[in-house]
Amino acid sequence: MRLNKGNVMKQQLVFGTIVMVAASLFAADPKDEVKAAAKKLADAGGYSWKTTTEGGNARFRPGPTEGKVAKDGLTYLSITRGENKTEAFLKGEKGAVKTGDEWKSLSDAGEGDRGAFLVRMLKNFKNPAEQAQDLASKTKELKKDEDVYSGDLTEEGAKELLTRRGGEASEAKGSVKFWIKNGLLSKSELKLQGKMTVNGNDIEVDRTATTEIDKVGSTKVEVPDEAKKKLS
Repeated sequence: MRLNKGNVMKQQLVFGTIVMVAASLFAADPKDEVKAAAKKLADAGGYSWKTTTEGGNARFRPGPTEGKVAKDGLTYLSITRGENKTEAFLKGEKGAVKTGDEWKSLSDAGEGDRGAFLVRMLKNFKNPAEQAQDLASKTKELKKDEDVYSGDLTEEGAKELLTRRGGEASEAKGSVKFWIKNGLLSKSELKLQGKMTVNGNDIEVDRTATTEIDKVGSTKVEVPDEAKKKLS
């Protein structure tokens, strides 16, 4: 049986359309790609990072934070605020924190307003791999441009991030960016804006936190003996 040339072309056109539709349906979701890159980072055998924050009220703006995380989840943090430095080790629900010259368990360090604020911050802390997965789930959508993924946060997501350390928030909004290199999360950026009320004080928030990741697979976390006693 001889096929009509016109029918053949129509069949080819229909088949091509089906292939294109199928490809679009099964294309990877950028959110899933970011989450996969974050998981791959978490499984890479340890990594180091540094987070710097710009903008906003200097009194409430987090200082530079440097950290290391081991493959088993043991995390070291070094947080700088002006001339003050706070160090901490976190593992699951347990933690040891050093302010001044003394290591304390999280339960012992939570005395007073400053101590309670510090302990709440440490208990809510997420390392970069965990934070990336959390942030990706709080976006309206993510768009991919080569190795950069970006998108706006939902209002609920932005409000939750603003109030994670306490207080009330309004007019909350924000955006995120993720950089992925060789399938691994290598950098992230979080912008947050809004109004907060903390202990009766009204605060305008407009800050950008940038996290850069390095030493993937080679980072080791060593815990001093005094800190080990507080972690056990």
